[in-house]
Amino acid sequence: MSLAGALLSGDVRALARAISLAEDRDPQATELAAELQPHTGKAYLVGLTGAPGTGKSTLADALVKVIRDRGQTVGVIAVDPSSPFTGGAVLGDRIRMSRHTLDRGVFIRSMGARGHLGGLAAATREAIHLLDAYGRDVILVETVGVGQSELEISTICDTVVLTLMPESGDAVQTIKAGILEIADVFVINKVDLGGAEKTRRLIQDAMALGPKQPWRPPIVVASAAKEEGIAKVWEAILSHQAFLKDSGALTSRRQERVKQEVVALVAERAREQARRLLDGDTAVGRRLRENRNGKLNPYALAEELLAERASQGGS
Repeated sequence: MSLAGALLSGDVRALARAISLAEDRDPQATELAAELQPHTGKAYLVGLTGAPGTGKSTLADALVKVIRDRGQTVGVIAVDPSSPFTGGAVLGDRIRMSRHTLDRGVFIRSMGARGHLGGLAAATREAIHLLDAYGRDVILVETVGVGQSELEISTICDTVVLTLMPESGDAVQTIKAGILEIADVFVINKVDLGGAEKTRRLIQDAMALGPKQPWRPPIVVASAAKEEGIAKVWEAILSHQAFLKDSGALTSRRQERVKQEVVALVAERAREQARRLLDGDTAVGRRLRENRNGKLNPYALAEELLAERASQGGS
């Protein structure tokens, strides 16, 4: 049986193997994703983002339990920071979610960011497609937790949950750099620390200053470690899902997601082709290597590179 066939039949080892191919940027992964595309589009995608230490992994673990209690299957993609030296990652989310290990209705995959910006890994989109084709009802995507650069999650998921801690500096960050705009649900986690009401007011005041939107993100107070308020978090996510469906925004959001994915794929392939031309025996590559004073005009080189790529038929 082919890898695609095995994955569609529910073989968890085939799913794990397919995600590994995507992480390794193996060309076979692209072919596999294309083959499985007709079987995707059924899963609901929920992104979990926020600053480090706000309890995203603990919240994901608690949400998995709530979702499973309601009879739905879950896939979790947890992106962990990578070492800048080895590319390896701690991948601690598997430890934090270890109680679900034996549940066949839960699949958890940690992956290192490997230098990819935006709080995600380069293979995140492919992993989502594979989990979707595998038949997961809900897919949770947890970002690295790097702060204001985590905007990419809004182009990947249907609902974005932003986690905050009471009376912490990360609450102020919601007002900056578009973080406030990407949140569909706010979760003030670790409520036992105190100060949750002050943080709630801060978020409400920040939203009041912005333009009015058809969806007003709810603010849920919870303690993921104690599993308090998690059902309310899930209800808020379901409310947003219902809003997207009723308003027709779910269709437009997913159309935009396809557009963003195409742009990302084109950009990734263009970067690889540019590197090959610069490293190869080409006119622009030779001039770059012969340059000793660092005074070459990068804009002119870029234009020349594009012209050389076009002359080769974009190959």
